[in-house]
Amino acid sequence: AKRGNIIAYILYLKKENKAPSSISRSIASIRSFYHFLLKSNIVNYDPTIDLESPKVEKKMPEILTIGEVEKLLSIPITSNFKGSRDKAMLELLYATGVRVTELVNLNIDDVNLNLGFVKLNGTKERVVPIGRMAQKAVNVYINEYRQEFLKDKESNVLFLNFHGQKMTRQGFWKIIKSYAKEAGIEKKITPYTLRHSFAAHLIENGADLKSLQQMLGHADISTTQI
Repeated sequence: AKRGNIIAYILYLKKENKAPSSISRSIASIRSFYHFLLKSNIVNYDPTIDLESPKVEKKMPEILTIGEVEKLLSIPITSNFKGSRDKAMLELLYATGVRVTELVNLNIDDVNLNLGFVKLNGTKERVVPIGRMAQKAVNVYINEYRQEFLKDKESNVLFLNFHGQKMTRQGFWKIIKSYAKEAGIEKKITPYTLRHSFAAHLIENGADLKSLQQMLGHADISTTQI
């Protein structure tokens, strides 16, 4: 195909009201195909060179209002071991802005309730402060209910499932969705919703981007700015 044919195809996709992301994927596929043809010496010219892909706008993440967060955090029934665990996880997630993967990978020794911080061991270790509400919820879970998940087993993992094993990311995702539904929150909830809400609410209250970048564990401040 000549370059003009490819441009005509792109214009056709635009005329058909295809999404920019869909058009970009089509162009990427054509590029890959011509890269293969060149490498195989089937063609000696790549018509996709300097062909621009349409700009794909980054969607702003869905943010909960403070009222919605408070409603969500009030749903778990803390007088039983499941509710206490769920309350502790939700409070800690919102209080620290940690990733769900980091949350479920926490060990009991990673949380210092006396000094009020959580230690995160990712590619780069960081320490994040936790507020009183999260401290209280985690303290109740550890001292009153965590043993009920363990039964006769032993584990250093902080948040456990009914089998006494580490809570999975998918398992916690289901928990968030069920509580959001119960709270009457109609926004699309993802595992990152509380993390994004944490960041947005801190910025609204005057936090600087550099501090927020460190708390969120972003290597690049431009990621924090999105």
